[in-house]
Amino acid sequence: MRDYYEVLGVSRTADKDSIKKAYRQLAMKYHPDRNPGDKQAEDKFKEAAEAYDVLSHDEKRARYDRFGHAGVNSGFGGAGGGPQGFHDINDIFSAFGDIFSDFFGPGMGGPGTRGRGRSRARRGSDLRYRLEVDLKDVISGAQKEIQFDTDEACKTCSGSGAKPGTSPITCLTCGGSGQVVRQQGFFTMATTCPACRGEGVTIKEPCTDCKGRGRKPVKRKLSIQVPPGIETGTQLRLTGEGEVGLAGGPTGDLYVELLVKDDRRFERDGQSLHAEVSVSYLQALLGSEIEVDTVTGQSKLTVQPGSHDGTEVQLHGEGVPSLRGGRRGDLIYHLKVEFPKKLTKKEEELLREIAKDKGVEVLEASGFFGRRKG
Repeated sequence: MRDYYEVLGVSRTADKDSIKKAYRQLAMKYHPDRNPGDKQAEDKFKEAAEAYDVLSHDEKRARYDRFGHAGVNSGFGGAGGGPQGFHDINDIFSAFGDIFSDFFGPGMGGPGTRGRGRSRARRGSDLRYRLEVDLKDVISGAQKEIQFDTDEACKTCSGSGAKPGTSPITCLTCGGSGQVVRQQGFFTMATTCPACRGEGVTIKEPCTDCKGRGRKPVKRKLSIQVPPGIETGTQLRLTGEGEVGLAGGPTGDLYVELLVKDDRRFERDGQSLHAEVSVSYLQALLGSEIEVDTVTGQSKLTVQPGSHDGTEVQLHGEGVPSLRGGRRGDLIYHLKVEFPKKLTKKEEELLREIAKDKGVEVLEASGFFGRRKG
């Protein structure tokens, strides 16, 4: 199986516009209407469509870049899906109908379609939604409810756009092809039909509820399962939860982009979390067991004797889980040793005794702590 970038003749860093342009050139070159009966051209047409299906889709392309063809074959893609698996030409025109309309004009949607009526069915648009989640949701996962604006099929006309009891009729201007052909000298010019705007049909009596659109705006509520271990920028694809299709066309998808809110207590580094905790100089010197916050509660942290400022103490398994499952990372506390700005008389005397016992020279009593020698 050939490399998809090689098939389209683009670099691995090519942007979407470059990929679409490359596919357009190949599709025009090997289109069945331009190569009737040419099996080799048909195979190249399918090959280009499969490459475009993967490289034009962010999630599929990322898996392909990482795992090659195995990353986009069945059993690997989950909700993102793998290549369409085009078995015949009609599969391709069904998947990329809108693209072929852009490339070739309204009358060239598939092989042998020129001069014939075209379907009004159109796939609904994909929708995008940004969802903010807390660090706690990253640790344990969460069920979130979102609300967004979209379109749904008009119940009054069942999405046809025509008044109940009537139906759209074939456009009399273009004969249902969606385009008007004019002869100018030696040239034939095909333009979008002005009467039906390229739809191939007209509605004489529009539905009074949706005004002939076939769809109505609604607010939708949807429950989203946020998986543990996600990072800012993670996208969830909900197939068939986007905008409803036109005239019975398939529904688009909903892409939920997750944004993890900052937590003032913790800083994330992959699966590790970092935090700072203050301890007294006595706790650092003599050791101590202190209570600290974790993302989901509290835990005991053991400070070893002789710790110093910046010492790292780990709480194993209190960090972030892997998105692929398995053990959680660690929560790493950085000690901040605090010294008193002023000592009591007894504290000073005891410390001076220690300094004297160890032979350490220190200032007289009128020094750092501001008491004058008696």
